[in-house]
Amino acid sequence: MNELKEINPEALLADGFEDAYIGWCEVFNRPPLAAYDRDKCIAILMERDEMDRDEAEEYFNFNVSGSWVGENTPVYISLSEKGGNHG
Repeated sequence: MNELKEINPEALLADGFEDAYIGWCEVFNRPPLAAYDRDKCIAILMERDEMDRDEAEEYFNFNVSGSWVGENTPVYISLSEKGGNHG
């Protein structure tokens, strides 16, 4: 997170999801953004807030990934099980 803050001091972070932070990403014509593992965010909600999977998914979709707070809003990534193998 320190590296991201050096590159883009305006980058926003997702409070309470530090363990799901995986790095930063670049999007065309925008500053680098904080990137989080979506599945880890769901797991954090299930453990920390004692939600079942459906509750955690709904909460995450509406209150976390569904919250636009400007061009520095974090991104949430679903990691492929194939590890980037596209063929």
